[in-house]
Amino acid sequence: MNKHHYVAIMAGGIGSRFWPMSRTNFPKQFLDILGTGKTLIQQTWERYRQLVPLENIYIITANEYVEIVKEQLPEINEANILAEPFRKNTAPCIAYIAFKLMGKDPEAVMIAAPADNLVIETDQFVTTAQKAFDFVDHINALVTIGVKPSYPNTGYGYIQHDSMEAAPDVYKVKTFTEKPNLELAKAFIASGDFLWNAGIFTWKVKNIITAFEKHLPEMHEVFAAEKDKFNTDEETKAIEEIYPQCTNISVDFGVMEKADNVYVIPASFTWSDLGTWNSAWENKDKDYFGNAVVGKKVMAVDAKNCMVHVPENKLVLLQGLEDFIIVDTKDVLLICKKEKEQEIKEYVAEVKRNMGDKFL
Repeated sequence: MNKHHYVAIMAGGIGSRFWPMSRTNFPKQFLDILGTGKTLIQQTWERYRQLVPLENIYIITANEYVEIVKEQLPEINEANILAEPFRKNTAPCIAYIAFKLMGKDPEAVMIAAPADNLVIETDQFVTTAQKAFDFVDHINALVTIGVKPSYPNTGYGYIQHDSMEAAPDVYKVKTFTEKPNLELAKAFIASGDFLWNAGIFTWKVKNIITAFEKHLPEMHEVFAAEKDKFNTDEETKAIEEIYPQCTNISVDFGVMEKADNVYVIPASFTWSDLGTWNSAWENKDKDYFGNAVVGKKVMAVDAKNCMVHVPENKLVLLQGLEDFIIVDTKDVLLICKKEKEQEIKEYVAEVKRNMGDKFL
């Protein structure tokens, strides 16, 4: 393993589309959504520890989740858990770890990745990630991983790339498109030169900092002004002063869509951002009638293609439901048509307006 290779796992999101299992105080990255016996962040941690030294893996999360991270990842050095005082999307998060690593190791190369992706073929994932490391080790490039679309998903971002390779299995990116409508998504898939954006990025730390300076100069300025406090006892205070000055913006929109040195590596593994209950249904084993069930005492009668997630020992009998999401927790029961899953965030907002924060 290369001592200059690092991984930053981003684990600060709320995961509101996985409500009511995912809650503000215990979001989806810390849950075992598919009933595998391991939470999403634990699975992510295990993938990346095959790539870099254990001490080179960092978790960036919200202040309120630090103790959960310690509990679920007991091997991590506490100093490698970076706490964000506010949720400001992925750009400030990546600027934070980039400036921290730059102060520690000017030769650092890092992967920045979400904590809640689902990857099936781990060996193929490691091969692809290593390919990204190898490419940026020698070239001033910002690299992302793209996934071949299997259907016109309107909840993912899309990457269009050149047809000619810039290096083996590496292509120059032409355009990014965020969450297209169905007709556009169908056109993307038909063209054959679009990939799903997996949100997994690789770059030399010095190059991403230069990209921030060019494309997000105000954000770069506030981090650069405090850079000497990183990796010291003053770091936490500095971050608390920096974050209120940062724009709430993703690194995709703030940097990647503007930069001219962006490349993509097509994935050779099965991937899902596991962002919705329907994506959980797609990736979970199903019974003869297409029902994906987490729970040991579920009886389905004339029920088809449902996503069911209920307490392990609760008896649940379903009759006559087709294409539904059924999620039961200790204080909330959700019954929702799968086709309406993108509206769950709106339902959560309605719950907040009518019931306050108790059920969030």
